[in-house]
Amino acid sequence: MAGNLFGKLYRLSSFGESHGAAVGGVIDGCPAGIALSVEGIQQELNRRRPGQSDVSTPRYEADEVEILSGLFEGRTTGMPIAFIVWNKNQNSKDYTDLKELYRPSHADYSWQQKYGIRDYRGGGRSSAREHIARVVGGAVAKQILAGYGIGIYAYTSQVGGICLPCSYREIDIEKRETNIVRCPDEETAKRMIGLIREVKEAGDSVGGVVSCLIRGVMPGLGEPVFDRFQARLAQAVMSINATKGFEYGTGFSAAGMRGSEHNDPFVIRDGQVRTETNRSGGIQGGVTNGEDIYFRVAFKPVATIMREQETVNHRGEEITFEAQGRHDPCVVPRAVPVVEAMAAMVVLDMLLESRTVR
Repeated sequence: MAGNLFGKLYRLSSFGESHGAAVGGVIDGCPAGIALSVEGIQQELNRRRPGQSDVSTPRYEADEVEILSGLFEGRTTGMPIAFIVWNKNQNSKDYTDLKELYRPSHADYSWQQKYGIRDYRGGGRSSAREHIARVVGGAVAKQILAGYGIGIYAYTSQVGGICLPCSYREIDIEKRETNIVRCPDEETAKRMIGLIREVKEAGDSVGGVVSCLIRGVMPGLGEPVFDRFQARLAQAVMSINATKGFEYGTGFSAAGMRGSEHNDPFVIRDGQVRTETNRSGGIQGGVTNGEDIYFRVAFKPVATIMREQETVNHRGEEITFEAQGRHDPCVVPRAVPVVEAMAAMVVLDMLLESRTVR
């Protein structure tokens, strides 16, 4: 169905459930002759996989990808790239008691109303485990974009009320993978880790923000009016589980500014037209202008908490329950590679569109 297909020219279709046999997908529209590293794809999956640390779910999955088609002697053939990742550590019995009730802020009730049936084991298709296919699609896209000098760098900029105290211009982006929360500032990371451990001990959860920087995108990507670059980007990242907000450039703070404060003056730098400031976030009129693209994505606290909660069951009875199973107290650190993946697929898709129409 259309809801499981992403992209226009570079397209990803995905399948699989959290407690099913496997998850996987098919990438179509990948150009032929691209040198593709399967090890590089696996590295991206390793960044997302569960069981990485004590601030993520204890469910352990190796998440080893198998490429089934579209790759020959290390290069893409131009044919569909099919891949699969087998589920090996499901504990479906943890969810047996949940099949008769609707968990607060989960997809249980809404999906039951839409489809008339739901897979209660770990949320089924509504589980963030479907992100595996996104990460593979994004990993392939990132390798292609690297050939154009385009890099995509996401990091944790907020957990709960703890915020990174500096802008993207002031951080060392290479330090984002030096700690388990993927925050490029060590002192802030320590505070974030402490908070996540605290809420985990209390049987609770906490939300946060993933910031992302895209460097090297040429001017001219984006299509008026409904396919503006930021519109496609917002749609992509807001399709990620647990997202609650998106902003780029100055975002919502622009609402409190004046035009004289917000405008980006044009200048000539190294013989090229550039902007002196970058409050636009690299996008003007829905089209990239060659500056760094930066945006932020807000994630809610994980809905499954280890505390008693009130809800209703299939029979319409109000009940109290306490969830079981293995869950992230904070989804943000593992969401970082997923945000990168979605951004990469958007950039590549729009780059291919640009090459097609010009």
